Amino acid sequence: MVKLRARCLLVGDAAVGKSALSQMFSSDGAHFQKNYSMTTGVELLTKSVNIPETNDTVELFIIDSAGRETFVEACQEMWGQPSLFFLVFDLTSEQSFANCALWVERVRAHCRGLHVPGVLVGNKSDLSGRRTVQGSVAQEWAQSQGLDYHETSAKQTENCDAPFLHAAQAFHSLYRERQEAFQSLKAVT
Repeated sequence: MVKLRARCLLVGDAAVGKSALSQMFSSDGAHFQKNYSMTTGVELLTKSVNIPETNDTVELFIIDSAGRETFVEACQEMWGQPSLFFLVFDLTSEQSFANCALWVERVRAHCRGLHVPGVLVGNKSDLSGRRTVQGSVAQEWAQSQGLDYHETSAKQTENCDAPFLHAAQAFHSLYRERQEAFQSLKAVT
């Protein structure tokens, strides 16, 4: 049994639902606030994820970072060295999707060239009548950036766990790959 810890960065424009999504995930769907005050710094949430077909767990330390431009620079000081990142946009806001390129650039510059697995999350899928970003477009962009793609509705508790579970499994797989590489080096000596 292995217990891993992953520092997860949650970024994206203001009002895309980052806090709602992370709170719904960490509370198993029990905590959707109808009235949010905008995040002005970072909030930390934690949750352990069991990895299927193993006895291993990955404890996710989720850093919910403010998306408002006036707070971003100060928040970057608190990002630390993330193990994973989640880039959230609003499916009803073309601008929040367009800004994803800037967010990816910020995260990758902050990580100084290290490979940090990421997930693109299109939130607010419950607002299908107001949708402006098509899933196929978001999927294609995510793939071009080496990101996985998920659509969620924090309000309706739809698919909120999927991005986090996928990322935890990816982190666990990286751990196993590195462990096997280390074992093969050890066997050579």
